[in-house]
Amino acid sequence: MADNHNYVRPEDPAVLQKLEWFRDQKLALMMHWGPYAQWGIVESWALSDEDAVWSRSGVDWETSGKDFKRDYFNLNKTFNPVRFQPELWADLAKDNGFRYLIFTTKHHDGFCMWDTKYTDYKITAPSCPFHSHHYADVCGHLFEAFRRRGLGIAAYFSKADWHVPYYWAENQARGTFMNRNPSYDTAEKPELWEKFVQFTHSQVLELVRNYGKIDVLWFDAGQVRKENGQDIRIEELMEKARKVQPWLLSADRTCGGICENYVTPEQCVPEKPLDIPWESNVTMGKSFSFAYDDEYKSPKELIHLLIDVIAKGGNLALNVGPQPDGRLPKPAIERMKAIGKWLKVYGEAVYATRTCAPYRTGKFAFTQSADKKKAFAFYMPDDKERPADIVIPFTDKKAERIENMKTKENIVFETSEKGYILRQNAANDGGDESFADVYALYY
Repeated sequence: MADNHNYVRPEDPAVLQKLEWFRDQKLALMMHWGPYAQWGIVESWALSDEDAVWSRSGVDWETSGKDFKRDYFNLNKTFNPVRFQPELWADLAKDNGFRYLIFTTKHHDGFCMWDTKYTDYKITAPSCPFHSHHYADVCGHLFEAFRRRGLGIAAYFSKADWHVPYYWAENQARGTFMNRNPSYDTAEKPELWEKFVQFTHSQVLELVRNYGKIDVLWFDAGQVRKENGQDIRIEELMEKARKVQPWLLSADRTCGGICENYVTPEQCVPEKPLDIPWESNVTMGKSFSFAYDDEYKSPKELIHLLIDVIAKGGNLALNVGPQPDGRLPKPAIERMKAIGKWLKVYGEAVYATRTCAPYRTGKFAFTQSADKKKAFAFYMPDDKERPADIVIPFTDKKAERIENMKTKENIVFETSEKGYILRQNAANDGGDESFADVYALYY
């Protein structure tokens, strides 16, 4: 198995126990949502002049981006998602096999989806028309709805904030051209940077203290790190947060060190299994935020993606961008239900499993139960391919019996040097939930 030599294993027993919980969950619902959904554009990035070429594609504003940034930062004044139904979102997640939520409390643009007292750039401010709605405190209602159904909570939080005046400060030497970093040299203006650090700590601790049990603080904006002159003293912050919630995991993504309790590859899956806790965050469509003409992956693609991830020891965070009116896109709901239907049949081979050699080979993937008393072989055939005989390339342990997990029937098999040969009718006969067949090998 591959290893990440920059990974620092936590020593705190409560954190280690929570990491084992994390490794059992396997499937998360990730959501990027904010005022930018109204335009159907990428979240935050178009504000950065340095990223304008790719992030402002299809947006016809003048070159400097001055008007664009003004209008973007004013989107809070028209954001009114009156069809937001947190209970419905939570039901969809629970009923279809998702085990925890990763939700953007704020992205890099600084707009807060909770009732923070440290900025007025928030969904509960009078400037936002949604502020008078009974679900106005989006994070509060959403977190509580998911918790009531026994689902975990990961609070996505951008360490960068391009709205607060302590990060993109005005009248600095760089002028009006903005990039991902502060508009000033933090070493030259430590007092200004310290204001940003205190602002960041205050907001994170506000979430931890006032918004119920949180399982993960999911920190984004990897450029905000000590090595880049942007030391927000995250170890100190996590120490404060764990005084309130001792079990908290910290996903200080791409930064390494003691606060990156698990790693988070984006829009990809590692080629080989990893020896460390990890989670791939991948979009159901092409975009993390809502896009009007988004193209969604098929249910089969998503189920095969999940199998690939768990066979290599990770979790899959499937992202959907809610619509500006507060509903989930119909294609996302359809795919959630398709995944849920498949998981109702084969969930035992997914949840609370661990890696099992040969991991991934050909059209097969493998996991095993935590007690190592049985393995699960996933067969991912091509469309309509259901051969009479299947050879499961599993030779490490001797199977006493093999069960078709869909029919619950024991399968007649033969042993060969290539693995187990499953004879006629061993394969499933297709159907809505047969995007992949699964066999339990008892030994």
